[in-house]
Parts: sequence; structure tokens; C-alpha cells
Amino acid sequence: MVIALKREAGYQRNYCEVRKLGVIDYDDASNLQRELVHARLKGELPDTLLLLQHPAVITIGKSGSEENLIASKEVLRQKGFSLFYVDRGGDITSHSPGQLVGYSIMDIVDRRLDPYSYIDHLEKVLIQTLRYFSIIAHRLPKYRGIWLGQEKICSIGVKFNRTVSSHGFALNVNNDLNLFSYIHPCGIADVKMTSMSKALRREVTVEEVIPRLIEEFSVVFQTTVGSVALQDKAIFYDYE
Repeated sequence: MVIALKREAGYQRNYCEVRKLGVIDYDDASNLQRELVHARLKGELPDTLLLLQHPAVITIGKSGSEENLIASKEVLRQKGFSLFYVDRGGDITSHSPGQLVGYSIMDIVDRRLDPYSYIDHLEKVLIQTLRYFSIIAHRLPKYRGIWLGQEKICSIGVKFNRTVSSHGFALNVNNDLNLFSYIHPCGIADVKMTSMSKALRREVTVEEVIPRLIEEFSVVFQTTVGSVALQDKAIFYDYE
């Protein structure tokens, strides 16, 4: 599947578009992010938040290594996992349906942020989203991401191309937590992963989390947010 972008003229500076993509292959999402970053650097698109899910995939970031793979590559193939080496920060993680992934393409200088405060903002969005669902989450001093006690519910890994961010967060909503057993999540051998559904002891859907997350994103980043309706996940972009 090829995904392209359409230029949006005359957007407000303090504005962020939200594109809800459903379940999308990791390769397609990576290509889309690269195009968005290119356009954002040229000032041709506003800040953009991609909200999506991935089929079963394991990604290894710049600070990760195969040492944190518990299963062999052959076993992963048999289980239906794809494996990608990616240019974001962070170590190894797993994505699968039921996990809400957010990729934020944002000019942090326009927002008067630096890389550290930007990640702090992302973490605050997630903590406040979880609080709305009566889940009291927190940060840990040693690790990035969001935690419930000593269990991790959300991973964060970002990249900065000059002043523009990409990649973002992966919030466990109702995904199969057993899939994390093939790796040392985030490179931490004894970490346990949890999800919103496990914490609340009821089924929580990605669809019910998205509106609250968008609201908290708008509040924390002090931005106007607008959604772009996608047809068959295709938007066409003209680079001329």
C-alpha cells in the first residue's frame, strides 16, 4: 500500500492535524513519517499527530541490540512477527493490534520546546489520558515511558530531524501482552508489561481512548487540533 500526502495551505501556526490510520504496516507508517517530516521542515504542512495500530512487529531502536531478543528470528517469523531496525531513540519494543501508537511530527522550536521538554509533554499527555480512565500512572526517574507501579504501560522513543520530531509512543490498551515475552522490553530483562484492559479488569478499546488522548494532547501542547478524514488511508501530496 502506498500512502502519500496532500499539502494543506493556510494552516494556523498553533495548529496540529490528527490523522487516524487504523491498522497499518510498519513500513507504510515509516514512509509516511519520512514524507511528513520532509514537508514539515519545508513549512508545507502543520504539525501532525498520527494515531494508528501495527500488525505484530518488533522494532529495535538506535540504542538497542539483538541481545534483547529472547526468541530466535526463525521463531519470530513462525509467530508472524516482522523485525525492523529503526532510527528512533530507545531500545527494543513490540507492537501489535490493540496497542495505540502515536507518531508526532512536530516542530519543537515553533512550540518553544527542547527535546527533553517535548518528551516530558508526551509523557504528561499519556499520564493525564490514563487518569481520565481512573488509572494512576507515573514516570520512573531511571527510565522513559509510563508506569503503573513497576509495570510498564507505555513506551516512548522519538527521533529529531533538526527541529522536527518523529516516532513517539506506544500505549498498551488491549493488546496481547504475551507477545512481549519474545523480547526484553526496552532492554530491561525483568520488566513486566501491563495494559489499560488489565489494569481496569475490563475490555478497553483503542477507539474509546483516542478522543481523550487527542483532548489531552491539545491541552498539554496548548494547540488547536483538527482531524483529517482519510479515505482508504490515502492522502496525496504534491511536492512541487
